[in-house]
Formats: sequence, structure tokens, C-alpha cells
Amino acid sequence: MIREKHSNFDRRSRIADREAIVTYKGARAGLLSEAGRGSHFAYDDGWTADIACALPATKRDHVSRDALIPFFEHLGPEGWLRGLQARAGGAADQDDFGILLQYGADCIGAVGILPSDGIAPVHHLDGSVAEEAAVTASRTISGVQRKLLAWRDEATFRPSVEASDPATHIAKFNHNDEPTLVQNEALSLRLAREILGENEVTRAEPAVVAGIEGLALLVERFDRVDGERLRLEDFAQILGKPRGPEFGGKYDASYEEAASVIAHFSSRARLDLVRYFKLVVFNLALGNADAHLKNFSLLERPEGLRLSPAYDLLNTLLYPFNRETALEIGGRKREFDTLSRPIVEAFGAEIGLPKAAVDLALGELAKRLTDPKTLRFAARVDEGDFRARFKAGVEENSRRILA
Repeated sequence: MIREKHSNFDRRSRIADREAIVTYKGARAGLLSEAGRGSHFAYDDGWTADIACALPATKRDHVSRDALIPFFEHLGPEGWLRGLQARAGGAADQDDFGILLQYGADCIGAVGILPSDGIAPVHHLDGSVAEEAAVTASRTISGVQRKLLAWRDEATFRPSVEASDPATHIAKFNHNDEPTLVQNEALSLRLAREILGENEVTRAEPAVVAGIEGLALLVERFDRVDGERLRLEDFAQILGKPRGPEFGGKYDASYEEAASVIAHFSSRARLDLVRYFKLVVFNLALGNADAHLKNFSLLERPEGLRLSPAYDLLNTLLYPFNRETALEIGGRKREFDTLSRPIVEAFGAEIGLPKAAVDLALGELAKRLTDPKTLRFAARVDEGDFRARFKAGVEENSRRILA
């Protein structure tokens, strides 16, 4: 039986509307409570480990006066999954606390959210296999694209429906209006592995999920190893950026500010700053105008927190979306056709890299992005094929940024 333990926070000053148990790798770490518009997290007596960079255990109480504490906000879903889980769980679409109470027992990373009775809810929704998989178990994942948790049963991928099902992969699906998202991301990830290195990029493969129509990208989770939950925090969580009503907090920063996360919290900051620099420049060459704060994370390793493998890589310039960088670089967000080598050189210097390290990194990227094998398509590619536009865009960006 879970017994509640309270810190010395003066609860007489407020009456909690709702409370939730916060777990870390399955063990109770503290209590999250809400009153009015604000929220409060208190570590349990005797708990000494940090559960998050923005929630150091040396400070026993953490308070947000106007909303849910940003670290917890960013655990919740967006888009399609958020709509389904809010409806099935009886929560309002903007009710982060309510959605986490229903679906936060198993989130990305090591932190979970349980109702105050310690029992994870189970829901059912009469609908498709995809909808049932989205709402049944008390699990959630962040991100706006249509996605579900899945697992491999021998040679077949299956949706993670029941709480007892493994959840080793994230299945990402195409949008009705954009039927090439899966193929685009699969190609982007393959290119990234060739350019940045196999171990620098998450593993993924296009496949079909049993019972769900259409092709999916099955992304292997690196925050789960043999069933163990590993600590994983995205940069929006670490920097404490409120998500905002339109989920815009993840864009409210610069690539330079994001680098400060590595400088402060990585156990191998010098190495990870070089890895981060290469990843940002690769995103620019790729044409990824959606490389925001949630697309960079620190992952638990034996030696401490390190920059995680790259994920959510996409050539977004192929679609009628934003055409400027997701974050500021050199003082402002920039149109992709204005990016140049001097801008990325200045960026490298600003985040603390010596000129020799910047030149070496850019030289390596330029060499590897010159006729990469991933973009040597065996069959003739028609001009209308997204792969032709993908290749042309990468070549143009690379020439301008790395020349």
C-alpha cells in the first residue's frame, strides 16, 4: 500500500484540487498537487535523487504559480493522441493534469504519474484498433504526429494495447494530408546514420502494425532497455519552458540557449557539444524547420546524462509549413535560404567550440554530404517523387551552409 508523505511545504496556504503520486523508475518519489491555476511538487521525506534537471532534490518543493510545472506539462501528448486520451479519460483538451492522471503512469523517460490511490486507470473506447491502442493502458507519449506505442512479436509489429504488453517501439503514421511523412522520416534517419554515425541516430524501420491500415515508421525506444526505464529529458523540460496554449513553448529559445543544457548537465559536455553542433548543422542541411527543443534530449548513460541519439528528423521544407528555423540562431530565426557557413561558424564559436573543432566538424559534414550513398537511388526517380525534391533540397542547403 502506498503511504503518502508530505514535505514541510505550507499546505495551509492552499487547498489542493487534485493530487498525484510521482514515480521514478517505478518507485514513489513525491507528490504533485494542483490548486487553482498553479501546481506544486514536493519530494517525499528521505528521497534524495533528482528526478529531473529542473527539479533538483536539494530543493524539496517546486512551485508553478500559473500552470502545471513545465517538466510535467511536457510529459503529456499533443495532437491526435491528446484528443483521444482527453475524450476517453474525461478530461478537457487543455487539462494537462487531468490527462496525466489518466495516462501518465508510463511516460517517456523514467517519471510516471499515478492518481493518489496509486492505481493506474484502464480505459476503453469503441473504435478502431488504433484508437483502442491509444486509450486503453495508462501510457502516453509526447509529440504532435499521429503515433502509438508498439512491440515486435517475432516478425510482426503489434500495437501495445494492454498494460502488460511491451512498449519497445513508437509507431508513427502518415497524415491524410501528407502521405509521405513516414517515408520522409525513414529516409532522413538513414541519411543521418550515414552522415553522423550509426550510434548517433535512433534505429527505425518502415513496417505495418497488425490491425492498423497503412505504413508506419517503427522507432526503437532508447529510454527502455530490457524493461528498465531510463531517465530521458527533452530540452524544453530542462529549460522549464511552459508549453503554452498552442504548444509553442518548444519554439521559444535559440540553438545557443539549448547548448547551455549540455554545458550544465552533460557528464561529457565537451564531447556532447561537438555532437550537438553537428546535429544542428545536419538539421539545417536536411531542411528540418521543426528541430525544436523537444527534439533534443539528455539520456541516462552509465557515466551520467549524455546527449541522446538523434530522433524526429524530417525534411519539412517539402511541405507547405514553416520555412524558417524552429529556434533562433545568431539572434533570430532565419529563413533557410539565408543560412550560410559564417552563420554556423559563429554559432559554433558562441556555444564554446574552438575554431579548429568547428572547422573539423564542418569539413567532415561537407565531405559526407557530397554524394551520400543514401541519396543514390537505384531506380530512376521522377521529378514529382518526393525523393527527388528531398535530394535536391539537401544538396542545395549543404552547398550554401558548408561551402
